[in-house]
Amino acid sequence: MTDDTETPSLSAARRIAHIAPLTTLSEKVRASHTALIVIDMQNDFCASDGFVAKGGRDVSHVQQMAKRLPALIEHARGAGVLVVFVRCAYSTDDNRYLSDVWLEQAARRQGGGYTLMPVCQDGTSGGEYYGCIRPAAGDIVVTKHRYSTFHGTDLDMILRSHGVRTVVLTGVSTHVCVETAAREAFVRDYYTVVVGDGSAAYSQQEHETALKLVDRFFGEVTSIDDIRPLWSPRNL
Repeated sequence: MTDDTETPSLSAARRIAHIAPLTTLSEKVRASHTALIVIDMQNDFCASDGFVAKGGRDVSHVQQMAKRLPALIEHARGAGVLVVFVRCAYSTDDNRYLSDVWLEQAARRQGGGYTLMPVCQDGTSGGEYYGCIRPAAGDIVVTKHRYSTFHGTDLDMILRSHGVRTVVLTGVSTHVCVETAAREAFVRDYYTVVVGDGSAAYSQQEHETALKLVDRFFGEVTSIDDIRPLWSPRNL
């Protein structure tokens, strides 16, 4: 069904597509086919004594965002949205995951991270979840070893097994792992929504630049206030 305000381009998209496109935020984030993905909310990326902060970068934007995220996660759970936590496991004592390419880049640009100091190593405080942002019973946890939430993980299989059509992305950092997730979700034909105030980077410019890029090419940018009313508690 179309209406008088629909653009000619969207009308053409409806005609060409084999499956009717979801065109509104409400349609896209319907709880029955949506996953909320919480990316890399770990101490090394968020805490004042984590790897990023030790390297001299400003984690204040991340910490402010982290205050807003728990309520959104809990609201998603209550609405029956699939909640997926994505965590990094990079450093190990026997260097199981980091290639020469990764380590050379780290040596040039990461101020000793990954080479002189571990990053998101299991069993260390840096690899632990930040604050109260952590999985609950029933949430799914995916562990990754690269910036991508999809590369070398079973995330795509999990999402498709649950009938997910839309991923709602939150976490850190907007311009690296969140943006990478948006790119890769889009090319796998998921509707992609990034929560602007539910994600953060280490400068406002990096954050805003990433959101503009996502909105232009890979998905839709929204806010916590816009998305929460679209997820009704299951007991209502």
